[in-house]
Amino acid sequence: MDIIRYQLKTLNRQCNLYTKTKTMMKNNLIALLDQTYPGVNALFDSPVREDGTQKWVDFVAPFWHVDCVRGMSLTAFTERYRKWCKRHGYHFSNDKAAEIYAGAKEQIAVMPKDDLTKRLIRQAIDSLNAVSKTVEQLKVEMLKLSAQLPEYPVVMEMRGVGDSLGPQLMAEIGDVTRFARRSSITSFAGVDPGADQSGGREAKSVPTSKSGPPELRKALFLVMDCLLKTMPQDDPVYQFMDKKRAEGKPYLVYMTAGANKFLRIYYGRVKEYLAKLEESSDPVSNQQYV
Repeated sequence: MDIIRYQLKTLNRQCNLYTKTKTMMKNNLIALLDQTYPGVNALFDSPVREDGTQKWVDFVAPFWHVDCVRGMSLTAFTERYRKWCKRHGYHFSNDKAAEIYAGAKEQIAVMPKDDLTKRLIRQAIDSLNAVSKTVEQLKVEMLKLSAQLPEYPVVMEMRGVGDSLGPQLMAEIGDVTRFARRSSITSFAGVDPGADQSGGREAKSVPTSKSGPPELRKALFLVMDCLLKTMPQDDPVYQFMDKKRAEGKPYLVYMTAGANKFLRIYYGRVKEYLAKLEESSDPVSNQQYV
């Protein structure tokens, strides 16, 4: 198990690195498109596919300049857009085609529609697609590895955790049995209150220590964000955050408090599950005496 945990952690660090690179590539492409087709990245909100492609990125490959759209009639663009959707496996809508066409009419391009501009954008698209594909491949491998860990079924059942965040949490937390108590795991993650005292003075409210791996805190905050968006009313972590939010606590305060509570529940559930597994697999404990 130690080898699997080490590999999983290494994959997660690589995934975080490529994710940062992907963000840079995405921002670079948007910056270029702002000069040829402003706002085109906001036309679609489809999620990233398993192969790393995304609808708005696929769209700007043939329609990289506003003149690529408004340079033809609405009927001609609608037909070309329909064929493009069919070829790439996307849903086609006449209303969407009309919306895109009308929007293109209102945009102003700074850069000309020439071969140099086209080449710059195509290179940016290829770079983004390549790194995006790598990120998705790493996520698949992380899921496969994490499925081999004993705590996998328990972690994946927790609210706010999915195929992406589950492996990230397991990668960065590691074996929970090495933590003596719940406070140890929150201290490791850096979501425990830091020390702020001098002489006889001690602050009542202090920032977190942030002593642990930032990759873990990032994953925890993403879980908290998911809980706030889905609002599972029967989840204790969401209830706790919602209560803190209703009390007027700042965003970082209730998010960090939620992460702290989530880790304590994570620790308790996983450790209890592992103890039961160990007990059921121990031939001595299962021996029946007459």
